[in-house]
Amino acid sequence: MVCFRLAPVPGSGLLLLCLVLGAVSSYALELNLTDSENATCLYAKWQMNFTIRYETTDKHNKTVTISDLGPATYSGSSCGDDQNGPKIAVQFGSGFSWIVNFTEEKSFYSIDSISFSYNTNDNTTFPDAKEKGVFIVSDHVAFRVPLNDIFRCNSLLTLGKNDVVQHYWDVHVQAFVQNGTVSTKEFLCDKDKTLTTVLPIVPTTVPSPTTTPSPKEKPEVGSYSVVNSNGTCLLATMGLQLNITHDKVASVININPNTTNFTGSCHPQTALLRLSSSSIKYLDFVFAVKNENRFYLKEVNVSMYLVNGSVFSIANNNLSYWDAPLGSSYMCNKEQTVSVSGAFQINTFDLRVQPFNVMEGKYSTAQECSLDDDTILIPIIVGAGLSGLIIVIVIAYLIGRRKSYAGYQTL
Repeated sequence: MVCFRLAPVPGSGLLLLCLVLGAVSSYALELNLTDSENATCLYAKWQMNFTIRYETTDKHNKTVTISDLGPATYSGSSCGDDQNGPKIAVQFGSGFSWIVNFTEEKSFYSIDSISFSYNTNDNTTFPDAKEKGVFIVSDHVAFRVPLNDIFRCNSLLTLGKNDVVQHYWDVHVQAFVQNGTVSTKEFLCDKDKTLTTVLPIVPTTVPSPTTTPSPKEKPEVGSYSVVNSNGTCLLATMGLQLNITHDKVASVININPNTTNFTGSCHPQTALLRLSSSSIKYLDFVFAVKNENRFYLKEVNVSMYLVNGSVFSIANNNLSYWDAPLGSSYMCNKEQTVSVSGAFQINTFDLRVQPFNVMEGKYSTAQECSLDDDTILIPIIVGAGLSGLIIVIVIAYLIGRRKSYAGYQTL
C-alpha cells in the first residue's frame, strides 16, 4: 500500500490518501480516502483503459490504447468541503490525467462528471500526431446512488466523445461514506442488474467438480493481430474453448471470433493479446522472451461473467507453453490444453502464434508442436512391429518344442 499526504482542504483538515495498485495487466486501482480523524470519507476500486484516435502528419487516422497506467500521482483528490464535493484525481504517464467529481442531493449522491486529458506532445505515445497540445474530454455521467450505498458495476461501461473511448469495469465506489465505514449494501448499475435475467454464459450443472461437462463442438477459428507504430507486431490464429469449474458447476464455452474484440501491446521483452466480448471482460495472453532467442506463453489472465452475476477471475504468470525460436511462429493444429489453474483450462485448435519479429504482417516459418510431428510415429511403429514379430517367433518356438518332445511311454 502506498500512502500520500495531501495539502489541507478547508473544512476537512489534513488528508491521508492510500492506494493499492494491482498486478493485473489492466491495472486495478483501489483508493481509500480518509479525513483528518482517519475516518474513511470516500472509497473506490476500479479498472480502466482509454482508446484515443488521432490524425497523423500524413493525414491518416491512428488509434492507440492506454492500458498500462504506469507510475501514478494523485494530487487533487479530496473528501470535499462545504463548497466542493469529493473528487478523485489521478495523473499518470506523460501528460495523462483523469478526474471524477461527486455531488450530493438530499438522500442521494451522484457520480457527476468524468474528465480525461492527454498530451499529444508525448512523442512516445503519439509520435506522428498532426496536432500537438493538451486535449480534454469531459462527460456528464449522473449515476444517482442512495446515500450509504456502494455503487457496483462489474460490467463494462463505455464512454465515447471526441475521438476518445473510455472503458471502465469492476467499479466499486462510495462517496460521502457515513461514520467512516464503507457500506455493504450495493447499488447495481443497469448492466449488472440484467445479468440475472440475460445469461451470457449457460453452464452445464454437474454433481461434482470432477465430472466432465458435456463435450461441445469444435470452436470456430479466429484471426487476431496487434498493431503498433511500426505495423503489425503480433499475429494469432486459433480456435478457443474455455473450461471453467466454479462452485461445483462446470461449463464449456466456445469463443466466437465474430463477436470478440481484440487489442494488445508489443514491447521488446513482452507482448500482450487481449480478447473481450459481452460475457468476457478480458482474456489476456502474455508472451515473453527467454534466453534472448526464444519466446513462450508466460501468463494468462481471465475475468468473465458467470450465470449468477458473479465474476470469475483467474491469473497465472508462471506458465510455459508455445515455446519457439524468435523470428519464427509456433503452430499446433491438433487440440492442445493450456492449464491455467485447476478451475480453468483453455483448449486450442488450429493454433498459430507469432508475438515477436513479425515481418510485413505475415507469419514466419512455423515450429510445429510434437502433437503435429508425425515423423516421431515412424520409429514407434517400426519398434512396435519388431517387438510383435519377436513375440510371435518366441511363442511359435515354444509350441514347436513342446510338440516334438515325446518323453517316456507307459507299457
